[in-house]
Amino acid sequence: MQFDFSPVHQVFSQLSTLPDEIKRLFHGRGRCYPSLEHLTIDWLSGQIMCTVFKEQDEDWLEALRACLHEFMQTPLGNQGVKCVFIQHRYRADHQVEVLYGTLETRPVVTEGDLKFELSLGSKQNSGLFLDMRNGRTWVKAHSENKKVLNLFAYTCGFSVAAMAGNAKQVVNLDMAKAALKQGRRNHQLNQHRLEAVSFLGHDLFKSWGKLRKMGPYDLVIIDPPTFQKGSFALTKDYQRILRRLPELLHKGAKVLACVNDPSLESQFLIDEMHREAPSVAFVERLDNPAEFKDIDLQGGLKCLVFENLA
Repeated sequence: MQFDFSPVHQVFSQLSTLPDEIKRLFHGRGRCYPSLEHLTIDWLSGQIMCTVFKEQDEDWLEALRACLHEFMQTPLGNQGVKCVFIQHRYRADHQVEVLYGTLETRPVVTEGDLKFELSLGSKQNSGLFLDMRNGRTWVKAHSENKKVLNLFAYTCGFSVAAMAGNAKQVVNLDMAKAALKQGRRNHQLNQHRLEAVSFLGHDLFKSWGKLRKMGPYDLVIIDPPTFQKGSFALTKDYQRILRRLPELLHKGAKVLACVNDPSLESQFLIDEMHREAPSVAFVERLDNPAEFKDIDLQGGLKCLVFENLA
């Protein structure tokens, strides 16, 4: 099989300076670059992470290593990069192959004026989804004096954005208590008032009564996993959430509902919301960051804004 790494070479050759903040440098998963559909390259504030999502033959991997080696010979790479590594995401142990330097496993990175701590080297995800940057920006801009509910909070990226936008209160809910612990750390890095932030390590479907009692909310964020074995199946369980959503909302409350399954289009969420919560009307879809170019506009992340009219 032929493969063409010239788009990766081009990305590196066009860098005149290294970014100040965390950023996706190369996005192959948008299927715009044949033979590179399973590769992403991220700048993590001093470290370069190449993620390979599907097993490749050794010639392909050697071509990738050659690209990275060539960049590291340039003054920019040699002087500004602390570590370069490949995450073999397709492996059960998510094996990390360090090519240059020493991997910093718990780096603190910046996105705009926000700080986040990552977890590298042992987990499937780093702790921050870069394609959600515009979503976090939107939440920050719409959170002033609001009570915010952040469902499937993970490491609380939306919560950090909401508090940076002067939210009155944020409630984070996620079954993964370790992720919420990292979320608490993210708030501490940003010097936020922790008394205004709740971290609930609960199963959403067993916690409606508690959430309703803590509400109603001015802004609800729903960013579920596409599939989580034993706890969440997107098409079935999204319906269950939307069906009870109105009981959590103030009149005029905003909802940011997200889906990142390439097989599901925005219309899926619009139709489900209309069916299960007809008082919650579609407003707009947020653009994805420009570097997340996709051959299909419906193929990547979908972040949809709704408003409760009841």
